[in-house]
Amino acid sequence: VQLQASGGGLALAGGSLRLSCAASRSWVSFGVMGWYRQAPGKQRELVATVEKSGITEYGELVKGRFTISRDFGKNTVDLQMNSLKPEDTAVYYCRADAYGSAFWGRGTLVTVSS
Repeated sequence: VQLQASGGGLALAGGSLRLSCAASRSWVSFGVMGWYRQAPGKQRELVATVEKSGITEYGELVKGRFTISRDFGKNTVDLQMNSLKPEDTAVYYCRADAYGSAFWGRGTLVTVSS
């Protein structure tokens, strides 16, 4: 299973970006799908996840600004990022769990300038 993330880039503080992640095999029944990020010199942290039930979880730093959505038929997960801050600058990784394993995308860089 491969995960392909897209949508990263450069944004101004206060602006918006949308990330998308698509699984290479649409018939796989994933459990949790979501996004994590890693800033330079920091550990990877949770951004947002969405379970098969539709229940979502957000990291404290992005609550109220980011929204995760999932298309179960297409096996895609998107992240709408609004009110971006320079501290949101990081490599964002898509993750999907299936068959007892976690699959990770390669990461997409998001840079927010002030």
